Amino acid sequence: MDKSSRNIKAVFPGKYIQGENALAELPILVSLLGKNGLILASKTAQNKILPRYHINHPEAKIRIELFNGECNEKELNRVSEIISREKIDIMVGMGGGKAIDTAKIASDRAGIPVIVVPTIASTDAPCSGCAVIYTDKGVFDFVYYQKMNPQVVLVDMNVIAEAPARFLVSGMGDALATWFEARSCARTHALNACGGYSTLAGLSLAKLCYDTLLLHGSAAKMACENKIVTPALNHIVEANILLSGLGFESSGLASAHSIHNGLTALDETHAFYHGEKVAFGVLSGLHLTDAEPAEMETVYSFCEEVGLPTTFSDIGIEEIHRGRLMEVGRKACAPEECIHHEAGEITPEKVMVAMIAADAMGRARKRSASTK
Repeated sequence: MDKSSRNIKAVFPGKYIQGENALAELPILVSLLGKNGLILASKTAQNKILPRYHINHPEAKIRIELFNGECNEKELNRVSEIISREKIDIMVGMGGGKAIDTAKIASDRAGIPVIVVPTIASTDAPCSGCAVIYTDKGVFDFVYYQKMNPQVVLVDMNVIAEAPARFLVSGMGDALATWFEARSCARTHALNACGGYSTLAGLSLAKLCYDTLLLHGSAAKMACENKIVTPALNHIVEANILLSGLGFESSGLASAHSIHNGLTALDETHAFYHGEKVAFGVLSGLHLTDAEPAEMETVYSFCEEVGLPTTFSDIGIEEIHRGRLMEVGRKACAPEECIHHEAGEITPEKVMVAMIAADAMGRARKRSASTK
């Protein structure tokens, strides 16, 4: 091991800005970082969000390009060609996780700064210096690490509140993993996503993320369902995007995200969001690591309260075939996967058993609740 990897390391975005009508600051931020900007926008961002804001600036040209929907090499090559042809010197990623990841990777390859504008609070991707590349069929391929974290993360609460509540809940599923994976990495002295060991700040933010979810998750979901911005919604958006982003990257990942990556091998799970599959990965990870019954109760109750998956059926798996679950286990246990940050030897068989146990407990709890 290189001596430098024994250091404690943490990473942060250059600026984090969250508030109502925060998007009004975008033209100024673009002009501070460049003169020729490109917004890679999701369809919703292009058609419904950007028309409400004046994005031009006298000192910076800003053009808009529609994101094609998948963060894969085909789309990355297309965006890279635009950056080169149009001499773009500042990139903006606006949309969900895949649009943001595409902008982050394309800007990193071009050596230009990036501003991230999430339109949903569905993952902790916005603040991070890493991104996921998928195959053309939507299967997880590999994680791409950028040289730096985004220069700015700009979160407009009015935009977030208008999005379907399912996105917010999915973000809570992604954020739910942060503390448990950080704790596992701390216990086994595993390296974080920065290539070092966690700082106290990283661990504390990961725990704060978990505590915030338990305190404000239900109220935030109700606020989002009613399309209003409340303190609870502000707290959960901060947890989903900032606390989870800083916590996972500066403290490390473990079983939950590896199980998510394994689940992408099953076509029927593709209709479900990243955070929804991560939440099931959290529950499976609790069984895998022999968590205390009281902790199991708390996490299952939280998932049930906000509407996160607790069974195979909740993520589209209607029939349990052990052979197919072993395929998930093998993908989750690939040598490069972070599931090996857990204590002890983790095998595909253990992952399969943990998933079956998580599903069985989830189904039992649903049966019990239906008879009350």
